[in-house]
Amino acid sequence: MIKRTKVASAINLAIVTSITTGVFVTSSAFAAEETAKVERIEVTGSRIQRQDMETASPVTVIDAAAIKAEGFTSVDQMLQVQTSMAGAAVGSSTNNGADGVAQVDLRGMGSQRTLVLLNGRRMVNSGSGADSSVDLNSIPVAMIARVEILKDGASAVYGSDAIAGVVNIITKKDFEGFQFDFNGSGTDKGDGESGDVSALYGFNTDGGNYTFGAAYSDRRGVIQSDRDWTEPGASSFIPEGTLGGKVQDANGNWVDRPYGYDFTQDSYYQTPSERRSLFANMTQELGNDVVLTADAIYTNRRSNQQMAAQPADIMLNVCGAAGVPAGAPCVTLDSDMLAAGIKADEKGLVNYRRRTNDVGPRIYTQDTDTWRLSGGLAGTLDVHTGMNWDVTYTYGKNQAKTAVENSINASDMATSIYANPDAWFSGDPLTQQMKNDIGYTEEAKGGNEQQTLSAGLNGELFDLSAGAVGFAIGAEYRRESGFYTPDDVVIAGESTSAQQDPTNGNYNVISIFQEVSVPFTEKLTGEFALRLDDYSTFGKATTWKIGLTYAATDDLMVRTVAATGFRAPSVSELYGGNSGSYDYLDDPWGNAQDPQILVNRTSDPDLQPEESESYTAGLVYSPSYVDGMSVTLDYWRFKVDNAIARMDTQAGLDACYAGDATACETFNIGPNGDLDNLTNALTNVGTQDTSGIDFNLAYSFEGLGLDWKINNDTTYLINFEQDGEDYTGTIDGNFGAYARVRNNFSISAGQDDWSVMYFNRYIGEMTDLALGTDVDSILYHNISGTYHINDMTSVSLGVKNFTDEKPVTVSNGSDGGTVPEVYDTIGRTIYGGVTVKF
Repeated sequence: MIKRTKVASAINLAIVTSITTGVFVTSSAFAAEETAKVERIEVTGSRIQRQDMETASPVTVIDAAAIKAEGFTSVDQMLQVQTSMAGAAVGSSTNNGADGVAQVDLRGMGSQRTLVLLNGRRMVNSGSGADSSVDLNSIPVAMIARVEILKDGASAVYGSDAIAGVVNIITKKDFEGFQFDFNGSGTDKGDGESGDVSALYGFNTDGGNYTFGAAYSDRRGVIQSDRDWTEPGASSFIPEGTLGGKVQDANGNWVDRPYGYDFTQDSYYQTPSERRSLFANMTQELGNDVVLTADAIYTNRRSNQQMAAQPADIMLNVCGAAGVPAGAPCVTLDSDMLAAGIKADEKGLVNYRRRTNDVGPRIYTQDTDTWRLSGGLAGTLDVHTGMNWDVTYTYGKNQAKTAVENSINASDMATSIYANPDAWFSGDPLTQQMKNDIGYTEEAKGGNEQQTLSAGLNGELFDLSAGAVGFAIGAEYRRESGFYTPDDVVIAGESTSAQQDPTNGNYNVISIFQEVSVPFTEKLTGEFALRLDDYSTFGKATTWKIGLTYAATDDLMVRTVAATGFRAPSVSELYGGNSGSYDYLDDPWGNAQDPQILVNRTSDPDLQPEESESYTAGLVYSPSYVDGMSVTLDYWRFKVDNAIARMDTQAGLDACYAGDATACETFNIGPNGDLDNLTNALTNVGTQDTSGIDFNLAYSFEGLGLDWKINNDTTYLINFEQDGEDYTGTIDGNFGAYARVRNNFSISAGQDDWSVMYFNRYIGEMTDLALGTDVDSILYHNISGTYHINDMTSVSLGVKNFTDEKPVTVSNGSDGGTVPEVYDTIGRTIYGGVTVKF
């Protein structure tokens, strides 16, 4: 079940934490009225300790029981089903380009605009190197006690990246005893198996607790062509090879190339991944009201993806053609080729394309290690004034080794063709020697490092007639660095993949922040935050937040927040090495022979920060005449200016062709439409503007001798615009899904030792962005149950996508004719688990 914050007098949720660790312990439901004293806590979105969870900011809380009941085996799976998510965050279903990472995309504004915290502190970015987001695979589900999703801008509290909101992952602490968990799942088609096992051990000391854990998970792959709803692929790169767009038939005649190579037989819907994690938490009183806290985590991920064999696109010199230097290697076009229309272009080149099936499919592998160690001291200056202090240090590091087996060296392939053109042009299988000549394993390495030192003071300044004025002030130093070193063949531009240069850089930031909570009256409370960040790269950024809560009645609270935010340019955006990208473009001069034109993508060390404004306004209603019910309704809007983006390359080509000299210079287009050095640099030209409404209904009651819980989440998207384009209610493989309506509904019933739950997830109809046609809505059904055999052992069993719904077809889908990041592409899945405690 998904718990929502409610009016404090009604929700009866007591949560205890320390400011340095964010430790949360949930009390039994509806116990607050029976609690004589509620301790002060720190809530996600604020550093001020307060007496209840209710603030001006909307927060969704997902507990460990809900994660287990719905069979989630990774953090990204759990987050991406939330109605507040949109776009297409990469994860287990992303086979092309994700390198095995898993990310969160709150409001569809981009993973780089959602801040991920672990126990209230920043988590190091992780992935293949010089990354701009946190890889959620580095945080095992076994260590999670709860996840809090803050759904408004929080840069004034946490600094950069919190434009769309914050995901705060709280780990299990204060544990005593042993706990073992065994979980497994698989599809009813006999594939896609996943399994994980974890162990948790904790013990108490005099004034402290030590908790240790270990987890192992293994996820197997699902091939796209193994699903009957997958349409066969139709790639123009074929195993026989084409010369100038023609191919030799069985009689040796040059004919038009056939289409229809099915690449789905080599590609995954679910990518394999293996993870090993160790984690620990400790709390120890040192005396004199001083507490030492620390947490540590280490995760190793070994993942892989698989795609069809490398499509090789080689430009060959034509013997005797104008523009070909004397003595340069070349191929001869015979009379049959010329008669078929195969000819050299104005530069004396002819295009040869081949799907290198003889060498084998591309197998991408990643071996990543992520460490994080965080420690802090906290204490009380004066127990009478309630002044508290804290000092923390957090270190995070990520290292990655990546490889692509069966890559093709384009230079060696050209040499091989020049040496034996008949063998290549015939379309016959390559000899082993030819395969050895052109194939190699592409290897790269990268990493990220983060260091954060912070100190703070919080407490009460003075009393007003309505209560005490709370405050928090502090300072922070943070250093970020990252690097990525491609394979030498790629750096040299000799691979069939685009050339790429290394990335290496770092920056640091010094921050000062303060918050004040003012009870103007017994019903009206104001929350104010101000933050100053000074970056070594672009300079200073100032952000603020104003929030108000008004308890109109005992049942109704009204809340609103207005805030500014920013996102600092990442290491890769500032110092990223130039990299090539084969983009689908229309050459207005007609010089390009292929719709995929090479674009050189560059970074910029002078990039400025993105700037944002956010606004939320809503109400929390918990009617006294319906015990156990609460309703929340929130309007939200986010605007981003100076977003770091690339300009529209096609628009640049068209403008240059029309005579705009500035466009020609900006995109580095040469005379007469020479696109050899076509360039698109990162710059602060992007915009985002999105708004919508969130609705939640939660109801707990007793009936028919059972304990019932009902929860319904709805997000209605009013608007989503990016860079002047309206994506509201659309879906596309490049941008993902922005459905107007997303809804999650769950109902559970239980008694004593057992409980059952039904959950459904609705994604509304959308418009196919490429075609303008309607895309049907979809409704997924999940069923699960839990039974406690005794005080030590419990078992669970469930089915996801019970009715085996097929993914919706999208014309410009990212894979398999659909968008796997949005729709379930593996079908009905059965899962189960056993938990043993002693």
